[in-house]
Amino acid sequence: MSSLSEHIGTRVRIARNTAGLTQVELSDFVGKSADWVAGVENGRLALDRFSVIAAIAERCDVDVVWLLGQPYRLQRGGGSLAHAYIPALRTGLRRSHLILSGHPGLDPSGAPVDLAALRRRSAKANSARQAANLPQVATLLPPLVEDLNTALLVTEGDEREQTLRLLADAARTARMCLNQLGYPDLAWSSAEVAAGAATRLGDPVVMAAVAWDRCGALLHQATLREAVTVADAALGELEPLAARDGADAEVISLRGALHLRAAIGYARGGRADDAWARIDAALEDADRLGPGWYDVERQTVFGRGTVAVHAAEAGVEVEQPDTGLRRVPDADVTEVPSKERRTHFAIDKARALHRMGRSPSAVVKLREAASQAPYYVYSDPMARALVSDLARVGVPSQASALSGLIRNMELVSHS
Repeated sequence: MSSLSEHIGTRVRIARNTAGLTQVELSDFVGKSADWVAGVENGRLALDRFSVIAAIAERCDVDVVWLLGQPYRLQRGGGSLAHAYIPALRTGLRRSHLILSGHPGLDPSGAPVDLAALRRRSAKANSARQAANLPQVATLLPPLVEDLNTALLVTEGDEREQTLRLLADAARTARMCLNQLGYPDLAWSSAEVAAGAATRLGDPVVMAAVAWDRCGALLHQATLREAVTVADAALGELEPLAARDGADAEVISLRGALHLRAAIGYARGGRADDAWARIDAALEDADRLGPGWYDVERQTVFGRGTVAVHAAEAGVEVEQPDTGLRRVPDADVTEVPSKERRTHFAIDKARALHRMGRSPSAVVKLREAASQAPYYVYSDPMARALVSDLARVGVPSQASALSGLIRNMELVSHS
């Protein structure tokens, strides 16, 4: 084994040179020094905040996903299996677009499947998503989407409406999986399939849930202003329902979840005050719903613990990591009924601990998360950036655990 593989700084240098910028010009844009840019480019300094990565991508006019080096085709832990199913999923989503647009002349690609069976399979895919099992999600989705396409072509009335709901749900599951695997354009396509199904249903709650997924796709591509705009538009549509006496809990929950999307958009854009205001607004909704509320059915898993998850990420992005970890008092993230959300929190808590000078604790936290959801952690761009920086600075007391993370993330090359 030799040195760490090509780091993000190499791609920053390529992007900067292609854009015709000096290190001074790029540093001025992101509010850093030219020495800092030089340190990032030669791998001496970490580039471990999405907000700064997004700013560099914007100034150099490159895709943020390219800067992150995605997709990562990891060979261990089912990584190859997950990517192997992407072409089939792409084909299924393309057919979904055509069917939802009312394109004539389309025929079913297989025999109709019982609607109850489709419902069970959709629930299984969503459970795999919440379990942070990306290879299983990628395996389940292509045949499910294709069978839902067939159902759309042959059903009418109430059965067609139920099929549209299942397709919206499956497409939303696909959006998360594709974002995490590093296929942002296909993730956006999935969100648009969900939006097409929601539009035909005309259900404002489903449309708000789909807006939440659109925000997720936009945040992954660092289109931060658009993400906040979409969240706020959906919030405007929900507000009349949420303001009613005895408003449905799922409406309040979706409002809180959309506030969290806006919070991350603002945090990644460096607007700390706006980010914390949205975190607080979401916390109000979570408290209104009660400590035991978590919305797994709508996939947002919104609840008090999930507000704490987002506060941790916001704190890292606005360089207030300690504030982020303390923002939601008495929140027990271990009670969040989603390994995906708990793993996301573990990654961001590890990032926060490293920034607070507690690097050994950061390694321990990330190692614990990887033992529970390996592929999710190993493919997460911010987890990978954290491990690269931990390797750069060294953590002698956790050398063995850090070495294992480096090896499993395939951040080393073999000579």
